[in-house]
Amino acid sequence: MTLTAQIRHAAHNALAHLYPDVTIDIATILVNETKPEFTGDYTVVIFPFLKLLKQKPDVIGKQLGDYLVGKTDLFTGYEIVSGFLNLTVKESYWVSFLLNHYTDTHYGERAKVDRRVMIEYSSPNTNKPLHFGHLRNNFLGAATAEILKAAGNEVIKANLINDRGIHICKSMIAWMRYANGATPEQTGIKGDHLVGDYYVKFNDVYKEEVKKLVAAGADEKTAEKEAPIMKDAQELLRKWEAGDTEVRRLWQQMNGWVYAGFDVTYKKLGISFDKQYYESDTYLLGKQIVEAGLNKGVLYKKEDGSVWVDLRDEGLDEKLLLRGDGTSVYMTQDLGTAKLKYDEYKLDQSVYVIADEQNYHMQVLQLIMKKLGEPCAAGIYHLSYGMVELPTGRMKSREGTVVDADDMAAEMIKLAQEQTESSGKTEGFTQEELTKLYEMIGLGALKFYLLRVEPRKKMIFDPKESIDLHGYTATFIQYAHARICSILRKEDVPVTPDASLFASFKQSTELLPLERSIILALEQYPTILADAADELNPSALCNYSFQLAQLFNTFYDAHSISKAESEEKKSLRLMTIILTASVLRHAMKLMGISLPEKM
Repeated sequence: MTLTAQIRHAAHNALAHLYPDVTIDIATILVNETKPEFTGDYTVVIFPFLKLLKQKPDVIGKQLGDYLVGKTDLFTGYEIVSGFLNLTVKESYWVSFLLNHYTDTHYGERAKVDRRVMIEYSSPNTNKPLHFGHLRNNFLGAATAEILKAAGNEVIKANLINDRGIHICKSMIAWMRYANGATPEQTGIKGDHLVGDYYVKFNDVYKEEVKKLVAAGADEKTAEKEAPIMKDAQELLRKWEAGDTEVRRLWQQMNGWVYAGFDVTYKKLGISFDKQYYESDTYLLGKQIVEAGLNKGVLYKKEDGSVWVDLRDEGLDEKLLLRGDGTSVYMTQDLGTAKLKYDEYKLDQSVYVIADEQNYHMQVLQLIMKKLGEPCAAGIYHLSYGMVELPTGRMKSREGTVVDADDMAAEMIKLAQEQTESSGKTEGFTQEELTKLYEMIGLGALKFYLLRVEPRKKMIFDPKESIDLHGYTATFIQYAHARICSILRKEDVPVTPDASLFASFKQSTELLPLERSIILALEQYPTILADAADELNPSALCNYSFQLAQLFNTFYDAHSISKAESEEKKSLRLMTIILTASVLRHAMKLMGISLPEKM
């Protein structure tokens, strides 16, 4: 049980003893870290009890403080400040905490719970490579999955691949017209990049054809519908849905090129999945669900044969679920996938990591499933995130202005190399070690920068700022960790020791303010991790890790370890930095970021 939980229970028991005629819900007892300008470690907020207890806050605070200090073995004193009870925890607690946890490499994790969650993320289209805009999605999904696992959940990491539809046919028709049979092997171009080039080619040709039709007297909307290459792409989609052998063969071939390319990118970025779904499989199930909805009278047909749902009573509008020609839309396949996921895994929660541009779409998906009486509806959760822009502005795939994920990863690794070499910190490393270090720093900087902002906020990614050794970056945390490892090497102490290392340590040593501060911060890690899991918010771990690294630097700059005032002090400080390094490694690993032992 965390100290926060212990204090909440102690306060609850104290209030029950002091006010036996009043029932106070333990959930209303708020316990926070005491603000640095006041004396104490943790604060109990008095205000929620005022109406129930019919006493002034200072009276309640004094009664509660006297009881907690006198009747429990946790506190040495208290202070009342304007309705807040600031409690000072006994030093023996902090020392015992260190002794109990400095060897625990799983510190912060919760016990297993009977809860199954699927996190769906990445969800690429097979008409183009993964681009920079996909990176926040991938890192957010992967980190959220690992955080939920650490919180005791059974987690399935899923990827829904958008492998069919008009956008895929656009790449296919452009390749058929202009590629002259080009393959990744012939051209030396990574498969997903090759297919993406023809998606851009389609749009270049489409624009020119629209322009010619407008010049010939057609209005803009008619020109967009009648452009020959667009009509060919639409015909290709109809043939695909009809099962045309040649169309399906080309589709499989081009998708195969893309998957091979994706695999290389995912491996480089440390992204993996437990389950792959393909829209080409789920859209048929979606059509069946739509048919069932029609039979139930929940959905309706229009004169052109298209199928719709009416959500006006829910404050929305009418939504197309199936086109008049029988071809499906995105929502059709999403209905099928949602049902398939639930039927296969009986999920307690199905988390969709999708940009905030799809807020409406996700709201509609959940409402339709609810109207259809599908049990999966209750567990659908949209982890909405803001779009990422570069300092130069937004990126557009169809215009070829996108920065590929592969290129961004390579650029970050190159930046890490330049920064390390310019600082003259390559001495003592083999070339193999340096290559690994540059990748660790570059990719760590990329992931941390994209995760450090609360998911729902939009953000601008600045590559140089993301790798600043002195900024709010993974590089800063990596350096703090390497610094701790250097201290431990000099003291001949393992990074992950066993409990016998400080077996003779005496617990009577007195804590200095900075020693107490860093131990208190370490004690809070399980609470921070639990909150990050409950809120599906990896940025909370980023912020905590950065603050802990800052606190370590302040602590070490003020207090020597090798020349500590006594052997007891030296042991205490070594245990403190061992646990600090362990917590930093644990938190950053959940975000897919490695910490080097040398920098």
